[in-house]
Amino acid sequence: MNIVSQLQIGIAEGLKSLYDHDVAAPSLSLQPTRKEFEGTYTFVTFPYGKISKKNPAETGEELGSYLKDHCEIVSGYNVVKGFLNVELASAVWVNLFNEISGTEEFGKHPRKSEKVMVEYASPNTNKPLHLGHLRNIFLGYSVARIYDAYGYDVVKVQIINDRGIHICKSMVAWKKFGAGETPESAGLKGDKLVGKYYVEFDKVYKAEIKELVASGKSQEEAEKMAPILLEAQEELRKWEAKEPETYALWQKMNGWVYTGFDATYEQMGVSFDKLYYESDTYLLGKEQVAEGLKNGHFIKKDDGSVWVDLTDEGLDQKIVQRSDGTAVYMTQDIGTAIQRFEEYPGLIKQVYTVGNEQDYHFKVLFLILKKLGYKWAEECYHLSYGMVDLPSGKMKSREGTVVDADDLMDEMIATAAHHTKELGKIDGFTQEQAEKLYDTIGLGALKYFLLKVDPKKRMLFDPQESIEFHGNTGPFIQYTHARISAILRRAEELGITSSATQISRDIKLSTTESDLIFLLSELPNRIKAAAEDYLPSVIAQYVYDLAKEYNKFYAEFSIFGEQEASVTAARVALSAQVAKNIKYGMSLLGIHVPDRM
Repeated sequence: MNIVSQLQIGIAEGLKSLYDHDVAAPSLSLQPTRKEFEGTYTFVTFPYGKISKKNPAETGEELGSYLKDHCEIVSGYNVVKGFLNVELASAVWVNLFNEISGTEEFGKHPRKSEKVMVEYASPNTNKPLHLGHLRNIFLGYSVARIYDAYGYDVVKVQIINDRGIHICKSMVAWKKFGAGETPESAGLKGDKLVGKYYVEFDKVYKAEIKELVASGKSQEEAEKMAPILLEAQEELRKWEAKEPETYALWQKMNGWVYTGFDATYEQMGVSFDKLYYESDTYLLGKEQVAEGLKNGHFIKKDDGSVWVDLTDEGLDQKIVQRSDGTAVYMTQDIGTAIQRFEEYPGLIKQVYTVGNEQDYHFKVLFLILKKLGYKWAEECYHLSYGMVDLPSGKMKSREGTVVDADDLMDEMIATAAHHTKELGKIDGFTQEQAEKLYDTIGLGALKYFLLKVDPKKRMLFDPQESIEFHGNTGPFIQYTHARISAILRRAEELGITSSATQISRDIKLSTTESDLIFLLSELPNRIKAAAEDYLPSVIAQYVYDLAKEYNKFYAEFSIFGEQEASVTAARVALSAQVAKNIKYGMSLLGIHVPDRM
């Protein structure tokens, strides 16, 4: 049932009948009526004064009267200045609800037979994941799930920055100070062990710089001459030459890191379909540079370096190959993008989840790909996001700078346990069930708080606020789902089966109930909007609005205290569908919802 289409047709017929004005029904704009007014949809009459020869309020009155008399789904209307608020008949909401509840996986869009690739995470292998990675990963994973719900086949990828001077620094420090230490012998996750030696390298490097400056060297000279840095540069040279011992150590230490990352990803509840490694892709793009030079898209300067001139696009010149013939990051990204489209037939776009400090880089990348003749470049998108700050003095790492992702997740789970015990929400739980609940609430709170904010905005993550059981939080929505699950269990005990999902057509619904059904019906539209704008925050707002509206319904009406069995059955069916929509919406954010709390 497409209510909007029926109203558009009714309004178009009214304009023709009343004012002899022809208009294409689909072109007529309707918006949801604002909460403070009666009605479901609003039609703005200001633009039609010329054809009606009346003021907007009079035009609205005439159109409203026409709709009430001629459109069977309209039960009433009201006009506020030039805004016609249309009220729908109760039967409309009953029919709409029965259509929703009878649709398997309501909200999912038909499959489109096209692929979208979403890249997220993409860490360096010299340290553990941190708070910034959490926003990146939850954002990218959620967008991937939303695109799947929107009907696309989604390929979830990351490119692991596993080469370069950063990993060589950890390797040098481990060889000098590690005494053969392993994750097992140290009792540390592999990524944390390698990160420990990266920090150790930095301490020694700074001490050596200080000594060199004290001996008369300038700061700049000391930074370049520090012995431990020269050792790291030599280690990189050996790696590039694939010297066996160096290459084996690189593989071993990266292996430790990957095992650590995998454990973190598992706790996060995220996954990937394919992993790319920079050590495999860093030479890509050179062929495209040569082709671009040949076709006049790039220019070679006197020193042999190759550049692209983007001044016509309002930017500047950008280097794509150094004078010694080596690639820069841009070169690698050009080659990797092209390789991915070749690997995945049917791929129509790539979404890159990367912080906003790389806005310029991706603007240049997409322009270069377009210059090289790749039409799909126009469909590629940089999912840019701002930094995450913490309240001053809270949850800092031992170094006082970067917040470790594992530590933050553990802290959130511990906080969830404290709040849940304090509120007495685990009565009757086994220890295993309680721990699973703490995990669900803690990680749900973290994910929801990071995803409910527009990604472009810099945000403050407050751990205490995120875990509250009231307000716009994950635990509030999770608790609403658990409350509904308890109602459905009670209904089963009373013989009202959950399979009875239809509402009797003779039921007269209240405004609160019809508002709830309207919100249920909005799920496909919200998924469409979230996908097209790359905004999980749209889904977060939707599930919050739905949970809030359900709690209003729960406060106003007795579900099991009604005399009429058909009314009780209708409210149970309505509750069951709300739970389904909440569960599905939260799953698009990568969040689980408990059945008991």
